Amino acid sequence: MRKIINWLVFMLLISAAIFFWWRYYFVFGEGVKAGTLNFVVRKGTLFKTYEGRMIQTGYKSMVPGSVQSNEFDFSIIEKGVAEKLLLAGGKNVEIKYKEYHGALPWRGVSKYIVDSIISIDDPRPNLPSPY
Repeated sequence: MRKIINWLVFMLLISAAIFFWWRYYFVFGEGVKAGTLNFVVRKGTLFKTYEGRMIQTGYKSMVPGSVQSNEFDFSIIEKGVAEKLLLAGGKNVEIKYKEYHGALPWRGVSKYIVDSIISIDDPRPNLPSPY
């Protein structure tokens, strides 16, 4: 009887470890998104993480009959990528991201993690300042 209980506890621990890995470390999807960078901020109470939002062209609606802008919220792990995006507010950016099933507090509040920047374009012309 003791062997069976030990075996069941062992299998339960292995199952919990596999579920944790699948939920928080298995890359569910990878992709590229493009749009206008709205903001990037560093925030958090215990874990300081970089969070951002990008506004994509077009509209989507969660509720039928209503209109909502198409926003993409994401987290950034690498400080170098975050610093480049901090300077790109209002510019058109193309970013590469990974999607996980769940978010971890030290990784950010979003399940979408930006890992690299493909391009940054400034749609505004370089006009001389009138001042």
